[in-house]
Amino acid sequence: MALTPTLYILCIFEKKESLRLLIFILIFSCSQLLVCQEDFLAKQYFEDGAFDKAVVFYEKLVAKNPMRTDYGEGLVACYQQLEQYDKAEEFLLKAVNEQNIYPTMLIELGYNYTLQDQPEKATDYYNAALQKINENPNYGYGLGYRFQKYALLDYALKAYSIAMERNPQLDYNFQKARIYGEQGNIEQMYESYLKLISEGKASQANVLRNINDFISAEAENPNNIKFKKVLLQNAQRSPDILWNELLSWLFVQQKQFRSAFNQEKAIYKRGGETSLQRLQGLGKLAMEEQDLDTAKDVFLYISENSADAIVALDAELNLIELDLLEVDDKVLDKVQKKFDDLLAAHGYKMETLQLQIAYAKFLTFNKNNPEPAIGILRQCLELPMNNYSKSYIKSTLGDILVFDRQFNQALIYFSQIQKDLKNDVLGQDARFKVAQTSFYKGDFDWALTQLKILRGSTSQLIANDAMQLSLLISDNSLEDSKQTALKKYARADFLAYQNKKKDAVDLLEDILQNHKGEKIEDEALLKQAEILIELKDYEKAEFNYLKIVEFYANDILADDANFALAELYRNILDQPEKAKVHYEKIIYNYQDSYFFPLARRNFRMLRGDSIN
Repeated sequence: MALTPTLYILCIFEKKESLRLLIFILIFSCSQLLVCQEDFLAKQYFEDGAFDKAVVFYEKLVAKNPMRTDYGEGLVACYQQLEQYDKAEEFLLKAVNEQNIYPTMLIELGYNYTLQDQPEKATDYYNAALQKINENPNYGYGLGYRFQKYALLDYALKAYSIAMERNPQLDYNFQKARIYGEQGNIEQMYESYLKLISEGKASQANVLRNINDFISAEAENPNNIKFKKVLLQNAQRSPDILWNELLSWLFVQQKQFRSAFNQEKAIYKRGGETSLQRLQGLGKLAMEEQDLDTAKDVFLYISENSADAIVALDAELNLIELDLLEVDDKVLDKVQKKFDDLLAAHGYKMETLQLQIAYAKFLTFNKNNPEPAIGILRQCLELPMNNYSKSYIKSTLGDILVFDRQFNQALIYFSQIQKDLKNDVLGQDARFKVAQTSFYKGDFDWALTQLKILRGSTSQLIANDAMQLSLLISDNSLEDSKQTALKKYARADFLAYQNKKKDAVDLLEDILQNHKGEKIEDEALLKQAEILIELKDYEKAEFNYLKIVEFYANDILADDANFALAELYRNILDQPEKAKVHYEKIIYNYQDSYFFPLARRNFRMLRGDSIN
């Protein structure tokens, strides 16, 4: 006869003491497991709004663990949700009369009376809680936080203030500043936060994260005006570079980059070379937001004033990037001369990799002359450098080889990057480039293989691009076994890559005329619109987007078209009301879209909301 588990244990543990210990451990483990299960169920039922079920478990938990205040508070919350205020009162009265009870229970009892519209009783217990801080200032934070939880903000302020008076080493000024904001006392909130920064009690970044909740993109917003007023008052009282930094930050939020530039120049004059990084960031941001005149002036200022040759060089390259936004033969000649002068001054060396890469891209994508560019980058690879720098050069070299239709050579470099930087974004980007290059070649199966892996990329942008290209290939391979339209699209996409934009537009038009009703039609419309934007044919681009929105509202590209159309209206055509319509469509109809967070942010900005 086989031994049961119990008999087996008894055979092993023959001694009475060992058996007792084992039984104790088993009972204790089972009881702990039961408590954990009850704890989980109580919280889950409460979160689900099933308070009648949650209260059963909290009653059991309190009975077994009377010293656990969180169980007591959970039980009280259940009673209150069920409007069983008498049960909550009975429990809390017993709790506050016990010795060594944490005084938050006094607030809980007071709040129970508030819920019953008995303000006098509530006030008595709130004041009793405050009195406990006189006995022990360390109660200040817990009680202040609990008062905040119930929106009893005046009491919360008193709690923090009393604690700080009784023990000057305690500092709850950050908490008090937040309460001023919740009360709508905006100026006092600003003053409190700024005092924390100026006294070194809080970081600028942390304070600005909290202030940002009250700042709008609109300069005329009352909160913005109040913040500017407080900053200027502080600057008059005690001139400090801090006020310039905060004014610059405010102007950036309002997209007043020229005003921010003036503040940054003042910072540079006092802070010297170390503050140029701030100016670099401002210039790039102004460029992104299409304030090109300010961006140009910022980079010119850096170039003329920086004592660091590499910083000055970076500014010069940004100026070249600005020049290339409006390309004609005169601009190309001007940029060529700039590159010639920069290369003569700095040479081909490790410290000027950024210059050599920029020049290689210029020769390829602007002057259609990839051969010398390939030579320059292959020479760069001979320089001593780390793996990441080498991979970055290989990535650019691969791009240029693709441009030159040397697809297999490009694939070798992209594959090397994948191997060397497997878990890095640059490695994932290289895998996407393998897929894209294979697509250009017409090797759609291999492209799909790479794209399937990239759907789980850590970069949301890469994952989104991979998904779209994957769907483009798979959808249009099933419908047309010869893949005629897909091959045309791949050629058009490659022409756009080569900067042969008009040729790309014409080939896409061929698809639209000769492959009507096929799945590829909306992809062709979208791609053509993107190129038309670059060619500044905004009317035709708008037409394409509207056609997608109207006839393909339920297809995968509808959110792309709505977002692109909204951006066109907002940034180029200056039609904010039309932009809001299409942002709103994404917010309500395409909540899983990659563009959802951006659409929501831009919509709120156009509506005049504060943007966090």
